[in-house]
Amino acid sequence: MKGRQRSLRGTLLLFILTLSAGGAAADHALLSDEARRCLDCHARPGIIKYFQNNESLIAYVDPDKFLASAHNSLSCAGCHPDFTGGKHAVRVFKSKAQYRVRSSLICRQCHADEQFKQHAVHRGLLLEEKSGKPIICVNCHGSHTISQLSGKSSFTNEEQYCLKCHDHSATMRFNNDETIPLKVDHQLLKISVHGKLSCSDCHFGFSSEEHPHRNFRTRRDFTLASSESCRRCHFDKYTKTLESIHYTMLSQGKLSAPVCTDCHGAHEVYAVGKERIVSAKRCQRCHAKEYDTYAGSVHGNALLNEHNQDVPVCVDCHTAHTIEDPLSMNYRERIPEMCSNCHAKKEVVGKYGLSTDVVRTYLSDFHGVSLGLYKMQKGEFAKPGKVIAVCTDCHGTHNIMNTRGAEAAVVKANLLKRCQKCHADANEHFPDAWLSHYEPSLKQAPLVFLAGLTYQIFIPILLVGFVLQILLHIWRYAVNR
Repeated sequence: MKGRQRSLRGTLLLFILTLSAGGAAADHALLSDEARRCLDCHARPGIIKYFQNNESLIAYVDPDKFLASAHNSLSCAGCHPDFTGGKHAVRVFKSKAQYRVRSSLICRQCHADEQFKQHAVHRGLLLEEKSGKPIICVNCHGSHTISQLSGKSSFTNEEQYCLKCHDHSATMRFNNDETIPLKVDHQLLKISVHGKLSCSDCHFGFSSEEHPHRNFRTRRDFTLASSESCRRCHFDKYTKTLESIHYTMLSQGKLSAPVCTDCHGAHEVYAVGKERIVSAKRCQRCHAKEYDTYAGSVHGNALLNEHNQDVPVCVDCHTAHTIEDPLSMNYRERIPEMCSNCHAKKEVVGKYGLSTDVVRTYLSDFHGVSLGLYKMQKGEFAKPGKVIAVCTDCHGTHNIMNTRGAEAAVVKANLLKRCQKCHADANEHFPDAWLSHYEPSLKQAPLVFLAGLTYQIFIPILLVGFVLQILLHIWRYAVNR
């Protein structure tokens, strides 16, 4: 009853708009008089058709797109025979699906089954129709924006055959009324890394003879199913993803977790690594907050503003396929190793006046040595690892700042807070006891330098004295004997 009332309200609104349109719609000389009268209302956004199950359908028609369609020469009554001579019938449908099935029957009045059978995709649909599944033309071809397909019947390769349809605007509609464009940009496909593949290499089951009709509940379901094709060629990469945090989320029912096509694309798959900023922006799609933080860091600023290709991006720390939970202990223990991939290479950091001593000094101080011992115990004695300060505890993760210049004061102010996470009683002088990554010298920590120098001289002398004492003792023992 509510659906009927909504339909009547929609019809009344359409009638009122028809009376008040008065030439508001654009005057398109190529349109028939009937089409212009209909477009007086239907060219205005906001017209909605309601169904008994509370579904709705937008009744707006774009005049320019209709003029560019294959049906631009037809009158509106040609496809909508119930609406003629100013008559605007009131029709009631249970659902949008019922309305689409009824509309598709009108298409069959001009496009007979014999014409259908000329194309593999239509032959498959006709077979499904015999089993009780209706053909809904608008799901692929649209309604008022139908494009004219080429009449060419011979093809030199599979690509040309597929592009006969997929070179034109068409959409695939899912059960929840989401859609996905089916048009393939031939030029983008050719320059992708898959440019030399045939369509059926990825879309197996589809050929000039077979074009199965697949039914998906949502667009996401379609994406997840399509990404499974990648493992046929990239099984090594696929097995790595099974160990990632993304796959763990996916297996727990979080369907928004990224799969192959989310990061690499579908038809426009490009080589990874040529432009590092492109790699970072792929992660931005899901991790926008982290990306914005990274963009303001010393690394992100160098990449985005200076186009520096030496700085790390997301995959350098998190990897591309075996993405581990960054909050896990295993990941944390590998952080010094990750940082050393750049900061231990003189050919990389030397260009920017940075020293490779930062890695060595960390590994030789209390924190670095402790981390090495705990990792050894964990591996040999099955003991749990302990939280030891690593690079990110002092420098941050995505928000790494420059330790020189104006930002140095901010880094120092934050350092005490980080120390207090483990050393609760630490005061403002506590960080000063740490030499950071500086080597002691007469200018930098002179007392530490002199103490170290003393030990370097005293200890060898002491060892030589011990050896001489032992030798003299042996000689005296031999003489007195």
